[in-house]
Amino acid sequence: MDIITAEIEETKAIGLREKLAAYVELTKPRIAFMLVLTSAAGFYLGSAQGFNFVLFANSMIGIALLAFGVATLNQFIERKTDALMDRTAKRPLPTNKITPNEALIFGVVQCAVAGFYLFFLVNPLTAFLGLIVIVGYVLLYTPLKTRTSASTAIGAVPGAMPPLMGWTSAADSISLGAWTLFALLFLWQFPHFLAIASMYKEQYAKAGIKMLPALEKDGKITARQIVMFSILTVAVSLSPFFIGISGLYYLVGASLLGIWFLWTSIQAARFKTVEKSRRLLLVSVLYLPIIFALMVFNH
Repeated sequence: MDIITAEIEETKAIGLREKLAAYVELTKPRIAFMLVLTSAAGFYLGSAQGFNFVLFANSMIGIALLAFGVATLNQFIERKTDALMDRTAKRPLPTNKITPNEALIFGVVQCAVAGFYLFFLVNPLTAFLGLIVIVGYVLLYTPLKTRTSASTAIGAVPGAMPPLMGWTSAADSISLGAWTLFALLFLWQFPHFLAIASMYKEQYAKAGIKMLPALEKDGKITARQIVMFSILTVAVSLSPFFIGISGLYYLVGASLLGIWFLWTSIQAARFKTVEKSRRLLLVSVLYLPIIFALMVFNH
């Protein structure tokens, strides 16, 4: 009780508006928005029997709640390491705008509501995939970040679930098209997160987070992985045309986007500078919604 009382005292001076803003920040709304966009694309592409607007709305609400809850629990677990890095030190938990107990309850409630929402208002398959996201991201990936660089690959599995969940929300099944969307997002995450880790490798090292760029001095393995996974991402990005999900316009657009993405990756791998890594991060953030938008528009 003394600990809880102390936490409440630390946050007592925060106004209601600032408190609400802190709760919103806990959910990482910009990331959640990106995940919902890929889920929406997956739903549309998986709607072979016609587009159900009510089911679509329920699916996006459930997936958004899941993204909010997972982001909150991620910050709850990482509150101590977040306090050690400049890029995360101003988050709600390190700044005591939200207490750990508040964050834990908030995150658990969101995940629980998301699970029940998806199970009863969408379908059990999508709810099960949501459970995999919670276990994979919160219980495996997040704790393993301070133990092994393999956490990136582990975290990429739940990270690639949104378009797959969007597809299963509409189709209530997993087909080749669904796995293609999953593979695209899975592979894309490696150059994206390696770019971030390259930019902040000193901060990651200080916090004891074992991202690959923070563990090697010359950056050679990081450079190879950035290029390798970029090549794989571009290759998989072309497959929707060949399996009949999207048409010729998509193939042309995806090819041009792929050249842009791959060239930026090669530059980041070659020069190994913060500027080039930041450029890769920006391009990767633009690449993902554009590639999914093209897929939908030329479906």
